[in-house]
Amino acid sequence: MNLSQNSEMLLAVQDISFGYDKRKIISNINLTLNKNELVSLLGVSGSGKSTLFNIIAGLLKPDTGKILYNGKDITGKSGIISYSFQKDLLLPYMKIEENVALPLLIKKEKKETAIRKANDMLIEFKLESYAKKYPKELSGGMRQRIALLRTYLFSKDVSLLDEPFSALDAITKDEMHEWYMNMRKRYNTSTIFITHDVDEAILLSDRIYILGGKPATIIREIKINVDNRINDFRLSKEFLEYKKDILKNLEN
Repeated sequence: MNLSQNSEMLLAVQDISFGYDKRKIISNINLTLNKNELVSLLGVSGSGKSTLFNIIAGLLKPDTGKILYNGKDITGKSGIISYSFQKDLLLPYMKIEENVALPLLIKKEKKETAIRKANDMLIEFKLESYAKKYPKELSGGMRQRIALLRTYLFSKDVSLLDEPFSALDAITKDEMHEWYMNMRKRYNTSTIFITHDVDEAILLSDRIYILGGKPATIIREIKINVDNRINDFRLSKEFLEYKKDILKNLEN
């Protein structure tokens, strides 16, 4: 499912470098995200993915370089790009409808309007039966669905996801992949997706940037030119060729 036919650039990461205590973590990182596209940042643990995530989200300011969103410099500015971490971070004392509505409430929308919009989304994704429940009453996969809906409501143009499915079991993870691909198709979302799971990156991505080295740099960009990723795609020769190429680059 390639949704990136529209090549309008939404986000550009330009010449980003960052370090702690004179030790450089990432160096001269350049990447782009186009409209309706999912781009993965793939690398082993400790490769600088989370550091780059925090810089794009505006939670860290880089030593050099800048982040452009719709052509505007947003370097070091949080609250513009929506993001979601490995943990769902739902507020346990809020009902699900309130958790989904939270980004709208933060933006000063009236509570009644925000709750209505949240419930509209829950209905659209057949999650309305959970609206009055609390996070502790939901499974891990269901909580992650709610967290992703909330991320979308915060910023409908671009979402930044840091391994959102890594804590899920294999069966639930497969279900979430299909669910998120359907959500992308329905809402034309543009996503930067951070992962260390090669299969996940191939399955979901339009393009994959591979991070490697110390300090970390972009060592390869791979385009996934596949329209149909359902059924036995993971068993196809095409999938295995992508996987061999990626693993070869990760080992270098």
